[in-house]
Formats: sequence, C-alpha cells, structure tokens
Amino acid sequence: MAETEDRDWQRLDKWLWCARVAKTRAECSRFVERGAVRLNRQPVEKPHAKLRPGDVLTLALGRPETGVVKIWRVAALAARRGPAPEAQALYEDIT
Repeated sequence: MAETEDRDWQRLDKWLWCARVAKTRAECSRFVERGAVRLNRQPVEKPHAKLRPGDVLTLALGRPETGVVKIWRVAALAARRGPAPEAQALYEDIT
C-alpha cells in the first residue's frame, strides 16, 4: 500500500510552517534550502523531504552569529496551521 502524504508523512517545509518556525511556507522552504535543518542527523536541502513522527530535527535558528540551535523530536504530523499551543504539540524540544 502506498504511503499517503499528511497521513504517513509530511513535507518538511509544510510541517515547519505548521509548527510556526516562520510566517510563510516559502520562508520555511528557504530555511531548509540554505542548510539550516538536519533530519535525523543528516543535512537536508530539499524542502520536500519526507518527515515522519519520531524523526529528530536539528534547527539552526536566527543569525549564524547568535548560534541558536534547537533539537526537536516530531510528535505528530500537522493537520493545519493552528494557534501556538497547537503548533507546540507537534514536537518535543529535546535541546
């Protein structure tokens, strides 16, 4: 049986947008393309990378000189881009 997007997996840029990492999905795509995201310790440069519950994301947030790094375990796939409490339920901060 074929995997179905938003049920078994979700695009990385879409999930980041729903988790409120950036205001627009295009910003999330650029964030991934510039190499600011690692998926399960592997560098990711493709916004369409498949994300599944249990995956671990390493995010380099902010400007390079500030050095803010977050490590999140994906708890759930997003059904929609909701309010902040709903977005925070999508991940577990394991930084």
